[in-house]
Amino acid sequence: MVLKPEPIFKAVRALSLKFKNQKSKLRKDRVILLSAKGKTFTQKDARRLSKYDRIIFICGRYEGVDERVAKYVADEEISIGNYVLFGGEVASMVIIEAVSRLIPGVVAKEESIKNESFSDKEAKEKEYPQYTRPEVFIPKTSNKGKVVSSKVKSWKVPGVLLSGNHKNIDEWRKKQSR
Repeated sequence: MVLKPEPIFKAVRALSLKFKNQKSKLRKDRVILLSAKGKTFTQKDARRLSKYDRIIFICGRYEGVDERVAKYVADEEISIGNYVLFGGEVASMVIIEAVSRLIPGVVAKEESIKNESFSDKEAKEKEYPQYTRPEVFIPKTSNKGKVVSSKVKSWKVPGVLLSGNHKNIDEWRKKQSR
């Protein structure tokens, strides 16, 4: 099933007119078609899209949409990766979450956004294993009265993280992120 261009054109036009009729200065809108053949979405795109006042997503289903939608209605085509989904709804949610957290006031602590705004290379360098309490977890589950446990009897937090030595902890994190 391929979605026809006419209903998509009418919907986008109606939304655009509605926004333009609001009493305010000129608005910046962006129409995005979610498509497997689109440019792969990145953090850089999230920052760029966060500058728009409104984003209209066009989500195809199964076979997608008539190519004229991509050519004449959408401002750009975006993909969230090299795999196939039934439709673009989940992909649009990924983009909405990535973009909205960059809009001032959405995230309470602005410093967390600055700390997490990075390139793909920087992302790999800043990612390291995270641990919580308890310091030792013993996995046991009951399966119809029978106790089943994992191959490892206890799961422990690395000792360096419990040491209180911040220099050693930083070194461990850098080593783990490589």
